[in-house]
Amino acid sequence: MSPVAVEVIRAKRDGRRLSDEQIDWVVDAYTRGVVAEEQMAALAMAIFLRGMDDAEIARWTAAMIGSGSRLSPAVSRPTVDKHSTGGVGDKITLPLAPLVAACGAAVPQLSGRGLGHTGGTLDKLESIPGWRAALSPEEIATQLDSVGAVVCAATEGLAPADRKLYALRDVTGTIESIPLIASSIMSKKIAEGASGLVLDVKAGSGAFMKTVDDARRLARTLVGIGSAHGVACTALITDMNVPLGRAVGNAVEVAEAVEVLQGGGPADVVELTVALAREMLALAGISADPAAVLASGAAYETWARMITAQGGDPSAPLPKPQHVHVVPAPESGVLASLDAYAVGVAAWRLGAGRARKEDPVQAAAGIVCHAKPGEPVVAGEPLLELHTDTPEAVPAALAALAGSYTVVSAAPAARGIVLDTVRP
Repeated sequence: MSPVAVEVIRAKRDGRRLSDEQIDWVVDAYTRGVVAEEQMAALAMAIFLRGMDDAEIARWTAAMIGSGSRLSPAVSRPTVDKHSTGGVGDKITLPLAPLVAACGAAVPQLSGRGLGHTGGTLDKLESIPGWRAALSPEEIATQLDSVGAVVCAATEGLAPADRKLYALRDVTGTIESIPLIASSIMSKKIAEGASGLVLDVKAGSGAFMKTVDDARRLARTLVGIGSAHGVACTALITDMNVPLGRAVGNAVEVAEAVEVLQGGGPADVVELTVALAREMLALAGISADPAAVLASGAAYETWARMITAQGGDPSAPLPKPQHVHVVPAPESGVLASLDAYAVGVAAWRLGAGRARKEDPVQAAAGIVCHAKPGEPVVAGEPLLELHTDTPEAVPAALAALAGSYTVVSAAPAARGIVLDTVRP
């Protein structure tokens, strides 16, 4: 174990600011294996408890970017990307990337997999027969130039320090640290090479940031890092107290995304997709109406080309579950609440998510919400539909859902999905 690492740990433990040299050294040494896992775990906890100032966060981000390579795809279109901090039913990337590409931008969307109650974009897309997540930098550049959008896994050389540190944070209770969240997100996104980035920072029970104030703090930190690195950023703070859309899982979310691309789909998914698209196009300097482009069918055509370019068959049937369990409405009235976190945990227990990164997921697992808050329900009629290939998982999912929804006599006040906007 490195004695130098101990000095860095002590400095942050005691509330001192880490120097640029200390940050550069510890990130590089940890990536190379010189700093032991238990030492970096101690440092992560010290950062969690003591925090970092803006200059430290910017330098930590730069060090993680510098631990690997950068993508610099040569494309004729302006490049712009989106990142979500993670939620329940968050399939927005699926319709958003082809929509923004259909408007004239290039979208290099490097995505991840789900962990715990939050879903992963790659897990959803892998429910499409033949689709592959792993692309080389050359394949990414070619697809961006020909299609305008690519959604794939990060290449091995991109911010390897973050990949290693994220796994450690997950098992040491330091995921929620704003400096570590912000540097993790931005190191990967800046290394992608996009000139603009729109951030979807979620707030609520199904998000990592439970309050709007915490989400706003994270959003300001993310936008600040972008500005420090010359990347134009905007952040939308969006509601995650209720699942996004009606589908939570993998194949069921793909099906819902296709509905949106074909001119239908839940109103909240359409609203957020168009809102994020407008921000992305503004950063790219493109004058286009994403709502009109979505209605025209052009975004669906781009989706089909994007899926085909990555080996998938956009017309192939999606996987169906071996078992469906219906949860009926307990009484007639109006659904007043539906807790996003509980629904996310239930979908995870049904097989839609994973507890560890190496765990498999079921393509057909998930939950379909037959009603959303503000909508009428009838006693005994379907409220939730649980999909799984392992029926023995249903009792655990039902336990997670206990107390997660309420029915009242009058409709609650409607609330918009976009709660705030943060700009530089």
